[in-house]
Amino acid sequence: MTPDWTAPVNSHMTLTDETCRGVGELPVEHPPVKIQKVGVLIVNLGTPDGTDYKSMRRYLKEFLTDKRVIEWSRFLWYPILFGIVLNTRPGRVGKAYEEIWNKDLDESYLRTYTRNQSDQLGAILAEHPSVMVDWAMRYGQPSIPDKLQALKDAGCDRIVLFPLYPQYAAATTATVNDKAFQALMDMRWQPALRTVPPYHDDPAYIEAIARSIETHLATLDWEPEIVLTSFHGIPQSYFLKGDPYHCQCLKTARLVRERLGWSKEKLMPTFQSRFGPEEWLQPYTDKTVEKLAKEGVKRIAVINPGFVSDCLETLEEIAGEAGEIFHEHGGEHFTHIPCLNDSEGGMKVLETIVRRELQGWV
Repeated sequence: MTPDWTAPVNSHMTLTDETCRGVGELPVEHPPVKIQKVGVLIVNLGTPDGTDYKSMRRYLKEFLTDKRVIEWSRFLWYPILFGIVLNTRPGRVGKAYEEIWNKDLDESYLRTYTRNQSDQLGAILAEHPSVMVDWAMRYGQPSIPDKLQALKDAGCDRIVLFPLYPQYAAATTATVNDKAFQALMDMRWQPALRTVPPYHDDPAYIEAIARSIETHLATLDWEPEIVLTSFHGIPQSYFLKGDPYHCQCLKTARLVRERLGWSKEKLMPTFQSRFGPEEWLQPYTDKTVEKLAKEGVKRIAVINPGFVSDCLETLEEIAGEAGEIFHEHGGEHFTHIPCLNDSEGGMKVLETIVRRELQGWV
């Protein structure tokens, strides 16, 4: 039996012992290997399995021991991490998660939305029987290595890896790619891997963000004086080492502002979620919200363009804490504009990017 190497890409083949012999009459014996499927693996940051101390500590340990996230010397960082942070922070963070936990499914909203995005993307691409869509988390479950192995076992000899971060940062996009490459190092037969580049200036993404702002503001009986685009921050030292994240965030904000036809004063980029003693990208979201309220601004809105799905940093830190800060210092009207999540606009962005990256394979 001679294999038909010209078979269309949407066929499903299994390389068997007989297939190998047919090529070269070699006495090769190995397990059947399925091929000619194409996988799409979307990956978000991660989520704890629960809000209890043990689950939170396990999640934070994996996250905060990542050298891409904390670039300090291990000799300096680990005594702080294991002596203080992992003993005190799990309880505080667990309580914060409890406030925004999806109690209907007993999971974080990040898990809910990521799974929904995967399911909807699979349905959208159902016209291609050779394509399989799945999802994973960089930290927590389901893991990247497990999902890559599952796709490979299902016959995916080509995989599109999609870190769900519009703007590239070493602490987000790069660490997802790192984990995937590490998983491939343990495979004798590796699938081909494509990694999706940042899409901070993609027209479909900019349009979706702008429309989400317009749609949300249309539901209000008041108009914000200022809209903040709050991005997750990174330490200034990472930026100075060459990380393009800051520039890409500012470009996203500019393109959204231009699409809306607003002035620089109407839409302002800020950065949130700083951690530790280092100086981070500025202006800080919480300090800006406080400053605006003290200066007499009464109505503001905040959106998080760098987050594909609502999570702790958007629901608790922005919709909750930032709103409280604004009201405590004299503000009157505050609204948080939800992330794209699994909305029609959000799914159109993911579909546009995945279809582009599948070209030549499907």
